[in-house]
Amino acid sequence: MSVKYAMLGLLHYRDMHGYRIKQHMEQHFGNLWSINYGQIYPNLKKMEEEGLVTKKEVVRSGAPTRKLYSITPAGREAFAEWLLSDPHGTMLLRDPFLLRFVFFGFGTRERALQLVDEQIRLYETHLAKRRENMRRWHRQGVYVRQMGELGLLLNETILEWLKQSRREIARSRGEEVLRAERMNLPLES
Repeated sequence: MSVKYAMLGLLHYRDMHGYRIKQHMEQHFGNLWSINYGQIYPNLKKMEEEGLVTKKEVVRSGAPTRKLYSITPAGREAFAEWLLSDPHGTMLLRDPFLLRFVFFGFGTRERALQLVDEQIRLYETHLAKRRENMRRWHRQGVYVRQMGELGLLLNETILEWLKQSRREIARSRGEEVLRAERMNLPLES
């Protein structure tokens, strides 16, 4: 997913400032992509230079000035071209926890269980939010609803996988002893 085009897509709905764009992407696209401010503001600046968005400073009483971004006709055209282009990509799941998970065997079972438990709580929280959002997403049309349903299914699937993984890790004491002996590691108590 290109951050540039995701932001142009969001600006189709309404004008937004950078913080709102980040918040919206985390809440609604978190299962697809992560984003940080270091990506948002440079992209907005570049899109403004390219004539794809305009920026308006909004003065607020007793609060800092906000920069509100709007999509331009050129931005709508660039976005439409992107929509029609080939996505040429493979399924990509970028999750720092999953990258770490594959190496849990080099750590302790207790710490692995703690980290998995944290993820379970996180995914349960996300699942509750997604279920709550589904009512609103149903009103947004077929594409938004379908992406919401995909996010819900992915969330449920990963949550089930985490719970299954937790059960297996909890039973894995014997494997840990063998691994520690092979690598001359101290065993946890």
